Amino acid sequence: MPRSKRETRIDGFDPASDYPLSTVRPDLVTTPSGRRLEELTLEAVRQGTVADDDLRATAETLRRQAAVARESRRHPLAANLERAADLAAISDHEILALYTALRPGRSTGTELEDWASRLEKELGAPQVAAFVREAAVAYRESGLLR
Repeated sequence: MPRSKRETRIDGFDPASDYPLSTVRPDLVTTPSGRRLEELTLEAVRQGTVADDDLRATAETLRRQAAVARESRRHPLAANLERAADLAAISDHEILALYTALRPGRSTGTELEDWASRLEKELGAPQVAAFVREAAVAYRESGLLR
């Protein structure tokens, strides 16, 4: 299958052959603080040099995983990973607030649209914004809006 030009990046990442990233291309996997994968060892944990943020995926790694999923025609998984990439830079507090807003009966259509707008314009999460808009339509049709 021909590779999409969109999927191959300057760093030479190839979603058809660079999977699993952790073993084939560990040079492309870093933590949000910039630590390399090889630095995340049990010994480093014991020494207390691994922070909580070092155990989180970066948006870039999640987008690469999405490219791998798309390459293997696992489009729903790719879409989930793209949304996860959008959420990677958003605080846990904001994600929990969004989760609460998306629970059935918790929000009006306007409140969900406000969330979608904020995700798109302020938080740089266009994939999640689209998901929230889809949820608002589904909730409206199912009578699940507040």
